[in-house]
Amino acid sequence: MPRALLLFSGGLDSTLAGKVLQEQGIEVVAIRFITPFFHWKWRGREEEFDRLLREKYGFRGIIRDISAEYLEMLRDPPHGYGSAANPCIDCKILMLRKARELMPEVGADFLATGEVVGQRPMSQRRNIMRHIEKEAGVEGLLVRPLSARILPPTEPEKRGLVDRERLYDFRGRGRKPQMALAERLGIHDYPTPAGGCILTDPAIGRRILELLSLRGGLSVREAELALIGRHFFEEGFWLIVGRKEAENRRLRELAGPGDRLFRIRGVPGPTGLLLEGRGDLEKVKEILKRYTPKARNLQSVELEEFSP
Repeated sequence: MPRALLLFSGGLDSTLAGKVLQEQGIEVVAIRFITPFFHWKWRGREEEFDRLLREKYGFRGIIRDISAEYLEMLRDPPHGYGSAANPCIDCKILMLRKARELMPEVGADFLATGEVVGQRPMSQRRNIMRHIEKEAGVEGLLVRPLSARILPPTEPEKRGLVDRERLYDFRGRGRKPQMALAERLGIHDYPTPAGGCILTDPAIGRRILELLSLRGGLSVREAELALIGRHFFEEGFWLIVGRKEAENRRLRELAGPGDRLFRIRGVPGPTGLLLEGRGDLEKVKEILKRYTPKARNLQSVELEEFSP
């Protein structure tokens, strides 16, 4: 039985791609890559992910953390950023390259994605899709079942592992063909199209780019921290202030050696995490007072340092 390694986002398109291949008697192994910017909730839940996909779709599911490689690429993506800090083209190249490396491990004959020609302006234009294949070293190995019939035949099709006539010719940003196919395949509980990667968010993107410029790069922990709370940073100073109790708790969990935790003494309010313990404590107090409602009108307040 032929086996496909499917880049699986969990959205409708990648689900359909897997089911279309499965209809042809092809075994589908779904790979979900994770970083702090996408699918991070699945870290450490590999068995649960596999069980969920087997029960729901009949796919085998695997998780791979590519945070280190992703953060290194994010510092200076060769193809640049999109609307904010999203390195869409280099992200796709990285994931395809990592999937190619995994093929022997899972015994895959070829790769597959749920990409549709023309659906995304940055990474799914026909010429860019060819360029991504070449840069990732997957030319001829990558089948895109939803748009395959308007793309050149791949090696799996030429070898008879995949029946090209049973693939599709979807293109553009419309979703009606996918929804009709989902109905035929009995897929009803798929998510609505998302707004895309969190790095396309203007506020998050701006923060990430400023931090990368200031610090020269981010660790996995710093990337996690960059996505929560209010941030105040400059050379030698990075304070993160929780906006709600869940964020206060997460700041305490992510505090590392050398970091310092603060709050305004005697009144309920946010936690402040001072990274690397560096910075003007008067400034820390002033910021925390501003975001502690019951302290704003007090003439003087004290800063309290505490342990996680």
